[in-house]
Formats: sequence, C-alpha cells, structure tokens
Amino acid sequence: MADEPELTTSPAGGDEPERPRRAHGHTLPPAVPAARAAEAGEGADADPRAATYLERRSLRRGSAGPLLLTGLGVAYVVSGDFSGWNAGLAEGGFGGLAIAAVLMGLMYTCLVFSLAELASVLPTAGGGYGFARRALGTWGGFLTGTAILIEYVLAPAAIALFIGEYVESLGLFGLESGWPVYLACFVLFVGIHLWGVGEALRFILAVTAVAVAALVVFACAAATEFSAGSLNDIPVDQDAFGAGSWLPFGLLGIWAAFPFGMWFFLGVEGVPLAAEETRDPARTLPRAMAWSLCILLVLALVTFVTATGARGAAVIADVGDPLVQALQPHGEPTTASRIVNYAGLAGLVASFFSLIYAGSRQLFALSRAGYLPRVLSLTNRRKAPYLGLVVPGALGFALAAASGDGARMLNVAVFGATISYALMALSHVVLRWREPRLRRPYRTPGGVLTSSVALVLACSALVATFLVDPRAALIALGVYGVALVYFACYSRHRLVASAPEEEFAALAEAEAALARD
Repeated sequence: MADEPELTTSPAGGDEPERPRRAHGHTLPPAVPAARAAEAGEGADADPRAATYLERRSLRRGSAGPLLLTGLGVAYVVSGDFSGWNAGLAEGGFGGLAIAAVLMGLMYTCLVFSLAELASVLPTAGGGYGFARRALGTWGGFLTGTAILIEYVLAPAAIALFIGEYVESLGLFGLESGWPVYLACFVLFVGIHLWGVGEALRFILAVTAVAVAALVVFACAAATEFSAGSLNDIPVDQDAFGAGSWLPFGLLGIWAAFPFGMWFFLGVEGVPLAAEETRDPARTLPRAMAWSLCILLVLALVTFVTATGARGAAVIADVGDPLVQALQPHGEPTTASRIVNYAGLAGLVASFFSLIYAGSRQLFALSRAGYLPRVLSLTNRRKAPYLGLVVPGALGFALAAASGDGARMLNVAVFGATISYALMALSHVVLRWREPRLRRPYRTPGGVLTSSVALVLACSALVATFLVDPRAALIALGVYGVALVYFACYSRHRLVASAPEEEFAALAEAEAALARD
C-alpha cells in the first residue's frame, strides 16, 4: 500500500538485526515504536511512522477476563465431544481409542502448561507464532504461524458442513444442507466478530454454556443404559499384532486412533491468541488455559465412556451423531436425544464461532509483522481486524461449498495442528535452555520435561495422520510448501521491526549482544 511506511528489519530478513541503540540505560530494538521509545527517554529520535503503523493495527485492550477466556478455550473444542471422536473406534476399538485419548490428553496437558509460561512471557496476539519467533527465529515463527493458520482456516470450513447437516436433519425452517446455509453461517458470525471482541466473546460463552449443559444431560441419560459389555463388541482382527477384545485392531490401532483422541482437545491451545485483548494477560491466560483444560478432560472422559457403553462401540463407530444414537437404542427419538440433538448444533456453532476468532487473530499477527500482506491487519473503529475476518471467512466458505468433504478438511486441519504443537513445545525447550534468566511470571510445572513430553507425543500424532488419511496429509504439505516459497522469496525481506513479536526478538538479540560485549 502506498500509505504504509516501509518498516522492515535488515535485508537478510530479520535474522541479524541492526546493532541496538542505548537510551538513558534502556536497550531499544532498531525500529522501536515511538510511544515506547518516548517512555524510554528517546522522544525526539523516535520514528513516528512506527506509532502510526501500529495505531491502525491495534486491538481492543482489556475486553476479556478469566471467565470469557475459559469459555473461549472450551468453545474451541466442545463440538468434538458431539461427533468426530467416535471414528477412532473404527481404528482402534474402545481400548485403542481410550489409550490414544489418554496419551493425547497428556500431550495437551503438557502443551497447555508450556504455552501458559510462554504466554506470560510474550503476551501478544501472535500466540504460538510469537513464541516460536522468539525461540526459533523468523523461519520458525513462519512455520508455526502457517501451521496454525491451516488449522484455523480449514476447521471452520469443515464445521460449516456439519452445521448444514444438523440443520437439515433437525428440519429447521425446511432448509437443506448446501451453500446458502454455509454462507449464512459465515456472514452472521463474521458479522458479530466485526461488531466487537467483547460482544463476540460473550456470545461464545453463552452458546458454550448451552452445549456443556447438554453434555451433562446426555451423560446422566446415557448412564442409565450403560453396559460394560458394550464397550468391546467390535470383532477382533486376528491378524493384527496384539489384538484382543479391548484392542480389536492390535497395538497399531492405538497409534491410528491418535488423531481422533485429539478431537476431545483440538483447539484449546488457541487461548493465548486473545492475549492483547485480555486484562492482565500474564496472570489471566495461565489460569484460563488450566481451567479450560480441566473442564475438557472431564467432558472427554464422561462423554466417551457413557456414549460407548450405552449403545456399543460397533454401532456408534461410523455414525455422524454418536451421542444422539447412544440415546436411541430402538431407533426412536426420546426427549433426551432431542435435547442433545439441538445442543449438538449449539456445540458446532460455539466451535465454529471461536475458531473464526482464533484464525483472524493469527492472521492479524502474521500480517502486522509483515509475514503476510500488511493490509490484512488493519482494524476498524471497533478495533476488529476486518480483513483478517472477512478474507479467511470467504476462503472457508469457498472450501465448504466446493469440497463438501468435512472429514477430509478436518484431517488437513489436524495435520497442521500437530506441526504447530511440535514447534511450540520445541520453543519452550529452546527458551528455557537459551534464556534461563528471562522473567517468567508463570513457570511450567516440570519445566523442560513437560514440554519434551508434548514434543514427542506431537511428533507421534503427526506421523499418525498418514496412517488415517495420507491424502489429507499430502494436501497440507502442499499448502505448506507454497507458503514457504512465498516467505523465502518475498515476505522475509519485508518484516516489520516494530511489530510486537519482532520487537521482543530484537530486544533479545540486543541483550545477547550487550552480554557478549
């Protein structure tokens, strides 16, 4: 854009910033924003272009407290309790999926504790990308941010398809699943986000509360039909190594069920993306992430066990509405199944709406720092990144309307997620090793051991996606390759030094240079 100042790092793309300047005892990165430079006592030398650039790309501060953030963390995931996870029964049986869910629960627990520390150190809208930028440099930041974008652009497109199926199956307004329903979803919910973050987060909390309440109703109703014998009614594959009644597809079935075990938790790592819109993020983010994860762990355990035991693993392994089917043993709708059916739509809406939010903030942060076209990070009068919402929304609608394959798109999203998890866990390890004296308002229990467990399990889940859907994994790799060519040939030479994530990195380089001197 002609009106945008050319605020970049060094010609090498930011890996070797300029020598730091000193101002009254403060170390300043090369294009530090005017406001922060003035606070440091440099006023007259500050570059006003940097302040103008960031003013046009600022979010509404202090809009989110611990309750709204906890609701956001649960909303990212709650639709996965209503459907999707049950396909893991066809890969590993009850025992295989149970072990996979426990291991994936452990991975997310370790990852969330690691991200809580990183979020307290780097409370910016970049989230995982910002953490990796500080620890792994510009390439690591872009690799992580791109993987997160793949997850948060593909997942809403897939959920829009599922919303269409629910609307049709419930007979709402006589509508059928198709592009008009998908378009209505994107227009309505992107519009609410454009209105303002406070309004959006309150809407998310209300819809999520409905979905969680329905899961409680479901668990109580399904418990009355529970039978332990129904858990292992899938026929055993006698040729599979280690096969038995609890592991009908053998030990390999555990590994193949990893991506489906993730469905109980997929997306909770997006809470730090709200950092710049949070009150006291160093304290609030770790608490909200921990509470979100605790709620999700309980919901996963209760939903998985009661649904499978009420109707049988063999019956619900291949259905699109496992909770509804679990409450209809004779195929006839009941009061409880109707409640869960309508609430399932609420759960899908909660996840759809929150994932749009997460995708817009990740796109906003990458654009503001110059990794993507800068125009995408401009905000409106209500401090919402309007193009960061509209562009991925339009792309998501196009994918939903053209593809119609929600399962494939979710598998692509899972592939992107596992790459980002591995890189974020690695970032925690690197920062603990390279910057041990960095001020950490919150420290991960277990330290590097915790993030190392997350790293190993994330790599295992990444490989498991090839076992489930090799085509989806290859599609994700293709998108990844195109993005890397764009970064290598163009955007890495045009990074904005005054963006918060780049500024943190420049300060780290400055401190390291001074220590060497």
